[in-house]
Amino acid sequence: MFRFPKPAQKFITMRKIESSELIINGDGTIFHLHLLPEQLADTVILVGDPGRVDLVASYFDTREFRVASREFVTITGTYRGKRMTVVSTGIGTDNIDIVVTELDALANIDFASRTEKQCKKQLTLLRLGTSGALQPDIELGAFLFSRTSVGFDGLLNFYAGRNEVCDLPIERAFMEHTGWSDLLPKPYFIDADRGLTDLFRDCTTEGITVSAPGFYAPQGRWVRLAPADPELNSKIESFRYEGRRITNFEMEGSALAGLAALMGHRAATICTIIAQRAAGESNTDYKPFVDKMITMALDKLATV
Repeated sequence: MFRFPKPAQKFITMRKIESSELIINGDGTIFHLHLLPEQLADTVILVGDPGRVDLVASYFDTREFRVASREFVTITGTYRGKRMTVVSTGIGTDNIDIVVTELDALANIDFASRTEKQCKKQLTLLRLGTSGALQPDIELGAFLFSRTSVGFDGLLNFYAGRNEVCDLPIERAFMEHTGWSDLLPKPYFIDADRGLTDLFRDCTTEGITVSAPGFYAPQGRWVRLAPADPELNSKIESFRYEGRRITNFEMEGSALAGLAALMGHRAATICTIIAQRAAGESNTDYKPFVDKMITMALDKLATV
């Protein structure tokens, strides 16, 4: 556990969170996830696909329960003696907004009084996903660790404190390089937790990952509707900042990194590369690579 800095006031009136702001179900569970506070482990693995929850949990030594609500499936158990929770988020940063906010509430809100707990709990949140590489030297099947995530979704811009946790100089350089359109949400650049970066450095490739608000035009794909800027992907690929480059696309990591930073949690994203956008190639038989990524992540998390 850790404690946030105490406010300067001697007497503090804790804000009561209205029932319309934090919805608690009649059985005492949080609204979307349908979890009780005691069902959440301090180490949480996030996956997009609900079917992948059972795959991750198949490696657990023990399982306490399985809860399913909409696209949100949760299993808590132990792996090598360490208690862990695996949750599916579905696709998109809007779902990450729901999941991370509700996980934090389970950890740090007293449901009886509807107030923040004075002693905050820090969660470790690791997203395991799939992704498409933007640089030609990144091979299919590689494990890409998002040392920095780039939000094209605009989600973090709705939260107070956004500028305090983002890398503003690289944002400005990126917007200038791409000629960023005023019609698009302002992109935000947010780093993964440094401890998790160090933990996975020896078994992943580090990069800068774009989280797009869609799979098609937001990632430069052209089916019937043309992207507003057909050259945006090439501008992204050619961007360089202090020797670093943007490596891949996915759809959730920026919101995870940003919300976790604002809330005081540790978060990171690792993706298996299943498409090579520069070469126009993809691999739909990627399950063996995902299996390997899962076991690698579990082994690492069990040590911290």
